[in-house]
Amino acid sequence: MNRKGLIIVVSGFSGVGKGTLMKELIKRYDRYALSVSATTRCPRPGEENGREYFFVSNEEFERLIEENGLIEHAGFVNHYYGTPRKFVEDKLSDGIDVILEIEIQGARQIKKQYPDAVLLFVMPPSAIELKNRLIGRGTESAEVIDKRLKRAKEEAVGIEDYDYIVVNDDLDECVQKVHQIIDAAHHAPFRNIDFINTIRNELFEL
Repeated sequence: MNRKGLIIVVSGFSGVGKGTLMKELIKRYDRYALSVSATTRCPRPGEENGREYFFVSNEEFERLIEENGLIEHAGFVNHYYGTPRKFVEDKLSDGIDVILEIEIQGARQIKKQYPDAVLLFVMPPSAIELKNRLIGRGTESAEVIDKRLKRAKEEAVGIEDYDYIVVNDDLDECVQKVHQIIDAAHHAPFRNIDFINTIRNELFEL
């Protein structure tokens, strides 16, 4: 049975630890590739262009949209984020699972284009813990933190659109759980129609 690459969409409230979770998943398993998104926001301390994000201007981002160079894009807290198309489709062709860390709006766009995509939403153990993590980052003003918490209230309405939720309380356990979910998703019958039909045909030929 040939293994086809899947798009794995990972969303979650700002501050829930999505980035740390994805980096650890990539480090432990060689079957995943993390898609690097384009964004119009400025780099945070320690971030590098082409590693965490492709940092682009508003004009460059709008040109990517016009040229159909993004498979999804969305606005978030006064900035734009989007996923470059070529990288994703090249990896899928090679049988690699591509992880997209994007917001709910973008996740819905992905599901329409790629019905096989697996949608995961990362949850905090509690709302208080989420607020504490945002404050603990020490990278944003109280005003921006309030905006992110307000956005979290809006996003909480769309969680039911996802295939799975995972609680990021213990990082090690969460990484293992995400890997198990993705592995199980590969074995869903609707993602293996070609293999099923091959076996059916062989049975009729016996």
